[in-house]
Amino acid sequence: MGSISRAPSTVTAEEASLPGNGIAPRDNASKGPTSAIFTPLTIGNGTITLSHRIVLAPLTRNRGLPLNPDAPASNPNRAWYPDDLVATYYAQRTTPGGLLISEGLPPSIQCNGMPGVPGIFHTKQIAGWKKVVSAVHEKGGYIYAQLWNAGRAAIPHHTGCPTISASATPYSTDEMYPYPPPGTSSQVKYKDFPPEELSIEGIKKQIADYVRAAKAAVEECGFDGVELHGGNGYLPEQFLSSNINVRTDAYGGSPEKRCRFVLEVMDALVQAVGENKVAIRLTPFGLYNDARGMQRLETWGFLCKELKRRHKLSYVHFIEPRYEQVHSLEEKNKFLESWGMKNADLKLFRDIFENTPFFSAGGWNDKNVWGVLEEGTYDALAIGRLFLSTPDIIDRLKDGLPLNAYDRSRFYGPFTDREVGYTDYLAYDEIDKSGQKLVNGGT
Repeated sequence: MGSISRAPSTVTAEEASLPGNGIAPRDNASKGPTSAIFTPLTIGNGTITLSHRIVLAPLTRNRGLPLNPDAPASNPNRAWYPDDLVATYYAQRTTPGGLLISEGLPPSIQCNGMPGVPGIFHTKQIAGWKKVVSAVHEKGGYIYAQLWNAGRAAIPHHTGCPTISASATPYSTDEMYPYPPPGTSSQVKYKDFPPEELSIEGIKKQIADYVRAAKAAVEECGFDGVELHGGNGYLPEQFLSSNINVRTDAYGGSPEKRCRFVLEVMDALVQAVGENKVAIRLTPFGLYNDARGMQRLETWGFLCKELKRRHKLSYVHFIEPRYEQVHSLEEKNKFLESWGMKNADLKLFRDIFENTPFFSAGGWNDKNVWGVLEEGTYDALAIGRLFLSTPDIIDRLKDGLPLNAYDRSRFYGPFTDREVGYTDYLAYDEIDKSGQKLVNGGT
């Protein structure tokens, strides 16, 4: 296995050690094998016992292969599938009793927000994900499939379908879609391709697509469960966000009505595969994809109370209030202050869900994870960037070893050299031979 080539955008040791979620390291916290990180955790209502509490966060990597590789630009390929390389990537990050959450899997072509993302609606995709799951299970790990519907965070050039959302609300910013339309070299603005408002029948179709994907994931691929991506400004959060959802029917107009779509999706998923195998990810303080609605506590508070009342979910998964993909920590704090939420945290939602396993993601690293779980608000911590760059991160945390630096330029494909920045990050016992850079500047 070769060492990854480093681009100028590689994260610096200083950047990688910063608490990007605004949570500073605890003084005198227990570290290594005596930490609560390395104690068992039960999810799935007692059906799964994890051996440790660091979870691979869902990460879009755009490493799928095209279903129609020879398609012309006039009728481009619109779907991708996972192959053996994808299986290797997940297997590398598997530990006995550890939990991985997959990248977001589009339930249909219309749902897909990016090229290179393997869906779960074609037989070849399902066969590929079955191999991924088998590779994880062979190493004693568990894996949940995240179900992802981009909604208006897509463009019709890539999907070949009308863009859809809760309402026909265009982006309020000049944000560019990250990939030029097929056959072109220039990016386009999201707002120039506003979505169509989903009809009641359209809403039912989206829910049916979620159900079909969940059944395929659990019954055909063997995933241990499914996680609804309910955040980051994608379709579920487009219904939750008052600046996007301006409907006046049963799906909009009040916090309670804006929650209806998400609740109906979760009801349908539970009915399809069982509440032991259903989880949700939420970003109640997020701004991603122009989701800038108001009434945050009223909306997400009602949603969480209803979810708790209706279902005994496998786990719930939240993003830290101060962690943001598109804004610095300082900028995000200004947003929170402008909402009167200077001291926002996730304890409100933890209290609502009571004993439901509660995951936190966003900005966790080898400096600020220690002592957090002992405080009792969170049951597990999901790590993304440093987990993708450090396949053996669990062992390194336990042994106090430095982590690999990551290369931002290789986060998102598609690439022809797909393995670079994907499966060629080295385990610690391979480092000496390669001289691969570590987070602390070591070799």
